[in-house]
Amino acid sequence: MSEAAPHLDLVGPPPTSAGTAPDLSIETLGPGRIVSPLEPLLHARRTSEHYVDEDDRVLLDDTVAGIAARGGRLEDLPGMEPCGPRRSIFFDPSKTRAGIVTCGGLCPGLNDVIAGLVRSLTYHYKVRRVIGFRNGYQGFVPAYGHDVVELTPDSVRDIPVDGGTVLGTSRGHQDPEEIVDCLENTHVNVLFVVGGDGSMRGAMEIARVVRERGLRIAVVGIPKTIDNDIPYIDQSFGFQTAFVLASDAIRAARVEAKSTANGVGLVKLMGRHSGFIACYAALARSDADVVLIPEVPFALEGDGGLLAHVRRRVAERGHAVVVVAEGAGQDLVATGPTVADASGNARLTDIGPYLRRRIVDDFEAAGIETAVRYIDPSYAIRSVPANPYDSVYCTRLSQAAVHAAMSGRTAMVVGRYRRRFVHIPMRLAVSRRNQVDPHGDLWMSVLESTGQPPQLA
Repeated sequence: MSEAAPHLDLVGPPPTSAGTAPDLSIETLGPGRIVSPLEPLLHARRTSEHYVDEDDRVLLDDTVAGIAARGGRLEDLPGMEPCGPRRSIFFDPSKTRAGIVTCGGLCPGLNDVIAGLVRSLTYHYKVRRVIGFRNGYQGFVPAYGHDVVELTPDSVRDIPVDGGTVLGTSRGHQDPEEIVDCLENTHVNVLFVVGGDGSMRGAMEIARVVRERGLRIAVVGIPKTIDNDIPYIDQSFGFQTAFVLASDAIRAARVEAKSTANGVGLVKLMGRHSGFIACYAALARSDADVVLIPEVPFALEGDGGLLAHVRRRVAERGHAVVVVAEGAGQDLVATGPTVADASGNARLTDIGPYLRRRIVDDFEAAGIETAVRYIDPSYAIRSVPANPYDSVYCTRLSQAAVHAAMSGRTAMVVGRYRRRFVHIPMRLAVSRRNQVDPHGDLWMSVLESTGQPPQLA
């Protein structure tokens, strides 16, 4: 049966109004009254091209049009707190105990973040005890029986050479009351949560319970998402490693497709709601003939649909390569009610095998012999160590998180925005998804690289 071509409303410029500015204020446990051990490094520093002073702000808007749309006075323009050490801190390092937990799916760089947190706490602030909670939020709950891990610079020195997380991970909700009970029992007053949007929602609940009990416990997040779908962050850690390895899968698909008559390479990559990995991997190799992402709907049937486009490319070049993000085309493959996983995310129907079958059937119906080589490198990519770029990024994020926590900031995450490291309220980090803009320059670059039409409909 032929699918009706979906309505694609992608024509026309995006709105120019800046809209209502989000609340960028950061919650604190109280004023800093203790001279920071890093104060000597900050004595003569001022805002420059390469540094933002703690009393300055990083503007939310970076275009004249965006700033003009806000109106008002310069001091009223929305801006974010910069990351970095403060001259005065809230916690006395000699009496501080820190905890670290990693949650959700694997991502390159998790061990780099753990090691960076431990080194910064120990070497820079002389915090005497850092513990790790095993297997995500389960590690706080007595019923699971997981012990804690003592973390020292010696014990984390070599963990970045391995993928995954030395602390283990898990998905799913746990009672924030039990988690805060555990924090009190272990005398932890600084908690670092490394995880995605579900984990950050859990961290917000932990911070809420801490607030309701009148406790002085900082909860700071280092956002983790291999899909790069967290808003107000340029790129999440592990993303660069992921798209570099994904580009190798595209190259392999091209080699396979070129080695057979009328060959088609089909690569499925990560990206439940956001197609960043598919876009960047395709641009890195320029081997893809079409890229399919969740943000841009497409049709299979019809002269302007995907199947006809692939056949034309094979006729013109002798082969074709299709790159599809895992969340693309879900409207074509949905078979029943949506089912959620342990993290509350909707379970996706596997678009890869479905497209492979449809491409094979289409070529057979046209009387054309073909071989479709299907590659899904997702789990192999998630489990590898971070590349050097991501390792550096993880180190800088972990340092920023430690500085924020020691200064008494809480219910916030660290990230890089407009190339500056900033503090972001947790509520904003989970307020929406960062997605590829069909009107933006990234998608335009993909269309230029692949030569595919703007609409496969």
